Amino acid sequence: MKIKYISKTKHALTVLGITVVLCFSYLSCGKTVDSKQEEKEGKKPRVALIMKSLANEFFKTMEEGARQHHKEYSSKYDLIVEGIKDELDINRQVQLVETMIGQKVDAIVIAPADSKALVPVCKRALKAGIIVINIDNRLDVDVIKQNEIQIPFVGPDNRKGAKAVGLYLAERLQPGDPVAIINGVPTAYNAIQRRLGFLDAIKEKELNLVADENGDWEMSKANKVVSALMTEKPDIKGIFCANDSMALGAISALKTGNFMDKVKVVGFDNISAANELVQRGELLATADQHADQLAVYGIEYALECLKTGKVPEDKETPVDLVIKK
Repeated sequence: MKIKYISKTKHALTVLGITVVLCFSYLSCGKTVDSKQEEKEGKKPRVALIMKSLANEFFKTMEEGARQHHKEYSSKYDLIVEGIKDELDINRQVQLVETMIGQKVDAIVIAPADSKALVPVCKRALKAGIIVINIDNRLDVDVIKQNEIQIPFVGPDNRKGAKAVGLYLAERLQPGDPVAIINGVPTAYNAIQRRLGFLDAIKEKELNLVADENGDWEMSKANKVVSALMTEKPDIKGIFCANDSMALGAISALKTGNFMDKVKVVGFDNISAANELVQRGELLATADQHADQLAVYGIEYALECLKTGKVPEDKETPVDLVIKK
């Protein structure tokens, strides 16, 4: 984990050289494309990117990165982009995968809203001969094993990233200081891992965890949670937020209650609004997992998988600590 002094418009992203492999399940996952035959027929593989809430700037940035990649390589593949309006609308995301199965796309790159609930429909995609690549939020490993399939995960180590952000806050507090965690959707793997990373930092620095609440990734819910929390526990010194949207909600609540000078807040994602607050000193730190490249990594994996017919492995992508310059 390295510290980056980043402004959102100027940070340089690490471009991963990805050696990829075919997406196989025990069932026979995905199809191998004869590239020469495809070339003769004049066909390009179709890749569907299915994301979580497009109301969240993080996923808007992910979409923009994917569209820019497609613009540069439009002769190589066709891109379909879909997303849900609400990160809790799991059924809608399942429906989107079903639609892509019906359209017989060649590959699906998915950032699942729920780590368990999306596994069965992804299994159906595999049975239909579609490559499936998991990005951003890891599908539940045990559920995948139970379904006897293999789906590679391409994304950051959320626990490691959250611990780095958490330590940056913890090191600016005193042992025993009361702190709170505002979590994402509790069934999401990345929410679970970020909470564990925050807990690692809290334990290492001997802070006193007095509240462990869910904000469901939403700014408005986090705002309400923190407002109530500060009324009940006004001595809180630090708040660990599992994403930047919730951090923005927390900061708004602290401003309203005149607690900004007493409480330090950290987030995760490095969306532009959060980065501005970091540079102004209102948000202590966040983590940059390079949203504009996450989908690109998955798309490149899928294309290589279609081309080579080899089994892909999980691929860890960068996550960097972002603090005031």
